[in-house]
Amino acid sequence: MYESKKKYFYGTGRRKSSVARVRVYENGTGSIIINGRDIDDYFGLETLKLIVRQPLVTTDMLGKVDVVVTVTGGGVSGQAGAIRHGISRALLVLNSENRPTLKAAGFLTRDPRMKERKKYGLKAARRAPQFSKR
Repeated sequence: MYESKKKYFYGTGRRKSSVARVRVYENGTGSIIINGRDIDDYFGLETLKLIVRQPLVTTDMLGKVDVVVTVTGGGVSGQAGAIRHGISRALLVLNSENRPTLKAAGFLTRDPRMKERKKYGLKAARRAPQFSKR
């Protein structure tokens, strides 16, 4: 899609088990491409699209940059959060003056909630097998 000669700013975003590799290109038209598809094709829910665009809206960069994302793992909600985190980090590299606005909005903080691992002897992370007297 984008040639490698064009300058971009990189950011990695994570949420739950999703990892987003985000490239922000300067002087763009405002397009957001996720895994080779447009944002409208990739996310069905309007709230997820809103989450992805939040850092661009707060820094007033919505129509000024192009965003290309490769995201893996997790579900759609986790992926949207990971993309938001990655875009925020990339915008920070683009212009360090964005830091106070992004920090105040809470976009630079990685959401640490993850699925707890399953332990041996249990059916799930904390769910014990049903007790049987006999």
